[in-house]
Amino acid sequence: MRNVTITSSSGQQLASGSEPEAVLNLEGNWYFQPSRVDTSVLEVTERTYTCPYKGTCRWVDYVGEEGRIPEVAWIYDSPKPGYEPIGGRYGFYGSPRSGTFARVKDA
Repeated sequence: MRNVTITSSSGQQLASGSEPEAVLNLEGNWYFQPSRVDTSVLEVTERTYTCPYKGTCRWVDYVGEEGRIPEVAWIYDSPKPGYEPIGGRYGFYGSPRSGTFARVKDA
């Protein structure tokens, strides 16, 4: 089991949880249950991206101390078959990108 925390570049915690209940790792990215995400600084947008495998997601922007940072996360409301476990979860990049950082610790 691993504990995963996503922070902004200023160190503000955006999401935190432990595998496998609160967070899933898929293709190097982290998918958090909404209850484990600080939605007070994240704004779900109308902008979308369509993955040929997972379906269409909505981009999520960070709005906080650093101002607005677009597309720090995403949500697949209705992913394609085989990807149902990530449905409704907030996805974050597994590597530093878009002003966010993932920290992973073995429990």
